This record gives sequence, C-alpha cells and structure tokens, in this order.
Amino acid sequence: MLTRIYGLLFPTKQELDEYLELLEEAKRRDHRKLGKDLDLFFFSDKVGKGLPLLTDRGATIRRELERAVIDEELKRGYKHVKTPDLASLELYKTSGHYPFYKDSMYAPIDIDGDKFMLRPMTCPHHFEIYAQRPRSYRELPLRIAELATLYRYEQSGELSGLLRVRSFTLSDSHIFVTEEQAKDEIKKVIDLIEYFAGTFGLEKGLDKDYSYRLSLGDRNDEEKYFKDDKKWDQGEAVLREVLEEIDAPYVEAEKEAAFYGPKIDVQMKNVMGKEETAFTVQYDFCLPHRFKVRYTAEDGSEKQPVVIHRSSVGAIERTMAFLIEHFAGEFPLWLSPTHVDILSVSEKHVDFCEKLAQEFRDVGIRVDIDDSDETVGKKIRNATKRKSPYILVIGDKEMGSDMLAVRKRGEQDTVDISKEQFKKDILERISTKSLDI
Repeated sequence: MLTRIYGLLFPTKQELDEYLELLEEAKRRDHRKLGKDLDLFFFSDKVGKGLPLLTDRGATIRRELERAVIDEELKRGYKHVKTPDLASLELYKTSGHYPFYKDSMYAPIDIDGDKFMLRPMTCPHHFEIYAQRPRSYRELPLRIAELATLYRYEQSGELSGLLRVRSFTLSDSHIFVTEEQAKDEIKKVIDLIEYFAGTFGLEKGLDKDYSYRLSLGDRNDEEKYFKDDKKWDQGEAVLREVLEEIDAPYVEAEKEAAFYGPKIDVQMKNVMGKEETAFTVQYDFCLPHRFKVRYTAEDGSEKQPVVIHRSSVGAIERTMAFLIEHFAGEFPLWLSPTHVDILSVSEKHVDFCEKLAQEFRDVGIRVDIDDSDETVGKKIRNATKRKSPYILVIGDKEMGSDMLAVRKRGEQDTVDISKEQFKKDILERISTKSLDI
C-alpha cells in the first residue's frame, strides 16, 4: 500500500532550528490550549460545534474589550444601537445577501407561515434604522454602531477554536456619508483601528503584526459584483487615496472585494507569521441603491449617501484568540481576568483575606481568593499557572501591618508596598490601559 509522506527541506540547519523553535513557540501560545489551561472558554457537544462557552474569566476579557470599544466609539461620535438577532428573509433578499451568502447562512425558520433568518450581518438592520424617517445632509456623517451577535454556518472542518466559530459578536458600524465626506471619514475609521492596535501593543507594517490590503472588484464579473463601473472606479480610488495619504503599508488584491463595493482588509499575522483577514473597511454604493435610502442635500435635492461598513476590533471572539496568542496568556492588567490573587497562609487568615478582597473590589480591582487547605507553595504555583499579574500571601505579618508583600508576574522576589499605594498603582495602570503591569 502506498503512503503519502509530506516533508520540509531547509537550506541550512540554522533555518531548520529556527523553524522548530517557531513551532514550539506557536504550541506554547496556542489559544485553544491556553483557553483551557487558563479556564477562559470551552466547547460542548451538547451545545453544538462552533458555539463557544466563555467562563467567568473569559467573559471578563470579552466585557473589557466591549466596554473599551463602546466607550471609545461614543467619544468619536458613534450612535450605539441594539437590533434583533432575527429578521425576515425578505430583508436579506432586499439587501442582496440572500442568495449571495445563502451557503453561509442558517436555514430559514418558519414562524406562522413567515420565514425568518438568524442574522449573519447587521447591515440591513442599520439601513432600516437610517430609513425610518427622512434624513438631511446636516445629519451626515451618521455613524450607527452595534456590538452585534451574528450567526454564520461554517463547515465543520473550518472551525478552529475562537478564530472561526458559528456564533460571534462583531464590533460593527455603518456610516452614512456624502460622497464628498467619504475620504475623511475613512481616515477617521483607520485612525480608530490604529488606536486600538496601539492599545494592544501591535506594530504596523507589511512584515509586522498588521497591515492593509486593498481588495478590488472585477468589472467583467456581473454575477459576483454589483454592476456600476463608475461607482467601482470611484470607490477604489477613494480607498487607494486614503491609504496613500496616510502612508499605510498595503498591497492590492484583484477580485477580493465584497459584492457591493471595494474594501480595505485589515491583515493580522499570527505567531507562525501566517496572514489572515481580521476585519474590513468597505465602501458601499450598492446597498444604498437597493434600500433606496436618501438624504436631502443643501440645495433641496434628494441624493443617495455612500455607506462605509467598518469594524474597530473585528469579531470579539477572534480578537480574543489573537490576543491570547499575542500575549501568550499574560494579559495587560486592564484585560486580565483577575488583577490580584490573594492567598491565605492558614484558616485563621481567611477572614482578613475576605475583608482585603472586598476593599479591592469596592474600587474596581478584580480579586480571587485561594483559601484552600493546600500549602502556600502549591497556592503560589497555581496562581502562577493562571498567569495572575499580582500575588499576595496573607499571614500573621500582613494582618498586623498596612504593608503588602507583592509578587509580580514573572518575578520571584516580593516587593513591600503600602496597601493604598498598591491600589493607586493598579488603578492607574487599568485606567491608562498600560501594557506594563
């Protein structure tokens, strides 16, 4: 019987050693393994494939990401809305997503003779919000945003931890603008994306953590792409000019656009150096036409807006997977599931630990207490495995003093610091989203 064997060849032993080292590093950072080791998320066959369950620790990371997104977007003039996870099939026929994305949508649900779909995207919902009443040019740009749970049918073989799932939450937005406003608004979108990238400590560049790809359409493929050559030329030119004017690292890709317009893909590199599209910024002239949305221009005429589809951090689940691997589970303080682990030396110290923990919680510091019967050494090892930023061991000495012996993640020695100063330092690092603990 013949056996197919795959192999890799390297010109030098040094390159082979570097590759093997890279494989080991990827294994160490694998978000699926760390997700289990750090008790962040898991999957259940009874719940279903591709449907992640986040523990309280994983949900904490998700909550901090969502809060950061909403707070920053509100500062930048976005209007956050909430729309249903379900919609009539007719809505997706109007938008054109059905049948374009039929294979990645869940089957229609029959309710009282009407057909409904679990939504795979929020675009149609946000168009309906825009269209609920007449709009004036004075309202534009109108930035409608939502942290929306979406449902897409992914093939079983394509599912991979949190990177590719069947239910996820997207930091989504649809910005209604005049054609004249489009370029400046896209620059603001890129600025928001780069703000969050900087917050996560990601470097920009074609050979670094993230870069951009200008995805273009095909004028000859009328089956795949909405037919309007002039609008395609205009949209592609605007996106290209934005990338050039802000000196962004990017490449161009033919026939990679969405059916309704060209887009800028935000390309992320994982620990193996493999590039993946994390999320997009899309220039849309098709759906405004399909939904017949208009605004009253300054001269009193009715005009059609351009819509910019964009995300600030992409799908929360995929971003979590990327950050787990990027930080190897050693999250910056503001993202860490727990800020401080408090370990009691014996049973007589437990009440003091509870009181101290409550003082921390009252000011917004996340705390876990280990009051088990394990030895102090075992408790420290367990907290270290959880990659806790700070460990406090509470014994007789600590109960009789206002000083704390703090063990910082990655360090063996403890540092004595007053309780008030410790709280102040932690809160400052959280509020500034510092990458340093």
